[in-house]
Amino acid sequence: MTKNTKSTRKTYAVGALLVAAVLGLSACGSEDASTTAVAEVSETGPTKASTVLDRPFVKPDLVLTDTEGKSYDLREETKGKPTLIYFGYTNCPDVCPLTMNNIAVAKKEVSKKLPKSELANLRIVFVTTDPERDTPAELGKWLKGIDPEIVGLTGDFDKIQAGALKLGISIAPPTKDKNGKTVSEHGTQVIAFSPKTDAGYVLYDKSATVQDYEKDLPKLLKGAKP
Repeated sequence: MTKNTKSTRKTYAVGALLVAAVLGLSACGSEDASTTAVAEVSETGPTKASTVLDRPFVKPDLVLTDTEGKSYDLREETKGKPTLIYFGYTNCPDVCPLTMNNIAVAKKEVSKKLPKSELANLRIVFVTTDPERDTPAELGKWLKGIDPEIVGLTGDFDKIQAGALKLGISIAPPTKDKNGKTVSEHGTQVIAFSPKTDAGYVLYDKSATVQDYEKDLPKLLKGAKP
């Protein structure tokens, strides 16, 4: 049975997480984006950024191209490793860079508190929703300014779209807005996968802050519930 859950955030609270159908499309820069998911919620709270899913997502069978131009098998490369996956694009003016920077800063802060060995297996994966412009070189250049250890993936749009849909995330083909600017509409959620089961068991919406990720990462590294 699905539930509607309101969630207050520390810094960027902007509404409610609706658990119902596929994660809603959000054009970066849009102010009226909705957020929905195919999942059942078991744990959440008035001040929690994370939503633990009763029915975890199966990691999509995606083989794409990384920033070095090499083939990257998502399932094989992240098997048994704590993994955060986000779908977005480098020309996004707001949500995408904010989300990735929040995760990167949180990772840096956690690295000051935990042994390097505990963070060694963490995989942060950014999959482009605008592969025509986000070539391996462009992805590499963009991610280098955020965290060069983040895995950037590009490839066939239809394949990326199908992979995202398996995580309940909708992606629309890039289009031109009224000013002639290319816009990519996509769900803005981060999915965390357990190193124990390889299942996507925790979901974050775009309002999650650095502090939210910093607090949860030590547990996500172990496959525990935040």
